[in-house]
Amino acid sequence: MRTKLYYIHDPMCSWCWGYKPTWEKLTSELPNGIQVEYLMGGLAPDNAEPMPSDMKVMLEQTWRRIEAQLGTSFNYDFWQLCQPVRTTYPACRAVIAAELQGQGEAIIDAIQHAYYLRAMEPHLIKTHVFLAKELGLNMEQYERDLQSDGVENEFARQLSFCQQLRVRSFPSLILSINDKFYSIEVSYTSAEKTLKDIEHYLQKV
Repeated sequence: MRTKLYYIHDPMCSWCWGYKPTWEKLTSELPNGIQVEYLMGGLAPDNAEPMPSDMKVMLEQTWRRIEAQLGTSFNYDFWQLCQPVRTTYPACRAVIAAELQGQGEAIIDAIQHAYYLRAMEPHLIKTHVFLAKELGLNMEQYERDLQSDGVENEFARQLSFCQQLRVRSFPSLILSINDKFYSIEVSYTSAEKTLKDIEHYLQKV
């Protein structure tokens, strides 16, 4: 039986940041044989315009709602110290480039910490390069990969696959069993609920 759990997310998705503790618990308790694959969902396309004031207010309110519901930490200095831009595609490419060196998950964590706790601008290539240096990546390769057709093509493949899976919100979980796909409910506070949902589909096969 071929089984894979797709985690569809965006490194700049605040709800993905809130889900992080439960996701880590879930992956540590998955049944043997289930492979995990990350897919970049791409929340916001390439853009260079400063974020409108009403959007900044909306996103800060979202942070506060996540903090209240899940206990997630945020550094609200970000909204005073940084110039937000509504684009997440560069951060998605940064993850794919790091994955070429086996550090995709590490840089997802680094981008989230940079954005939500360190008040760094997560859409900027200079931020991604700084974080990659902190992680000890091969910088010549990383900076080349960031701008490469290979990374762009892989990002396009992942976006297309997410559309095929009909994923419209992040984070989302899709379980693949023998090339059949099942949507798994995301519980932000209980890995056990998600495990039960996964086991339900495994038992049906």
